[in-house]
Amino acid sequence: MAKSALLKSSLAKKYWMALTGLFLCLFLAGHLAGNLQLIFSDASAFNKYALFMTSNPAVKLLSYLTYISILFHAVDGFLLTYQNVKARPIGYAKNNPSKNSSFSSRNMAVLGTLILVFIVTHMVNFWAVMHFDEKMPLQTITVDQMGQKADYYITTDNGKFFPTDSIQLKQMGLEIRNRTEFYNTQAGVKMGEGYKDLHKITVAFFKDAKTGLIATILYVLAMFVLAFHLLHGFQSAFQSLGLNNPKYTPVIKGFGAAFAIIVPLLFATIPVYIHFFLK
Repeated sequence: MAKSALLKSSLAKKYWMALTGLFLCLFLAGHLAGNLQLIFSDASAFNKYALFMTSNPAVKLLSYLTYISILFHAVDGFLLTYQNVKARPIGYAKNNPSKNSSFSSRNMAVLGTLILVFIVTHMVNFWAVMHFDEKMPLQTITVDQMGQKADYYITTDNGKFFPTDSIQLKQMGLEIRNRTEFYNTQAGVKMGEGYKDLHKITVAFFKDAKTGLIATILYVLAMFVLAFHLLHGFQSAFQSLGLNNPKYTPVIKGFGAAFAIIVPLLFATIPVYIHFFLK
């Protein structure tokens, strides 16, 4: 990537950094809207959202674009930082960075690196588990039948329920294939598909008796880092694209500051709510 025509000049690197950064801001807003269901909705709604995000072709295409943008944004940022350091190997004799620039602008590379580490660990703990863990649970519901409670798997067609008891499931001539699909063993016909219970995985992660509090604190700290990164990055993206105007620049700065505070704050609220308040 470093030798591509797209990244040869510093100006081109800044354009791509701005465009990928703004695209990732859109991703953050959409991702936040979905994750807030952990607070304002129930397990079924969140798991339906998770299924939609991993099965809809258009969303999957956007997901791949997001992964590429994250990698491109990270590599572009490292290259720009390296170029800046290389262009100025010896610092000025008199330098007062706190007066000449903000904390965020001086530490964008460090902040970006910390965010990249967070993204990788976040995907390992949730995305990878949902896609590859053979022990990923399916969503269930408890039904009270004449005073006796029994657990059933919920299927995506909202009309079929299958018992979680393996013996009962076998007696019905059913088995689970491909982690989520219920098949008639004799006919080989798919009878339904269950929801991966990402809600259960997420809640268990942040409420774990040993590591839940630490995970919550680290998540909140990561959102502080994201906030500082966005404080400079959002405004800087428009500046890099040459979209400066005396009339609109103050609006962009104000919106950028609000975005940099509100979005990370709402993200941070989710694990705090789960750990301390969710029953």
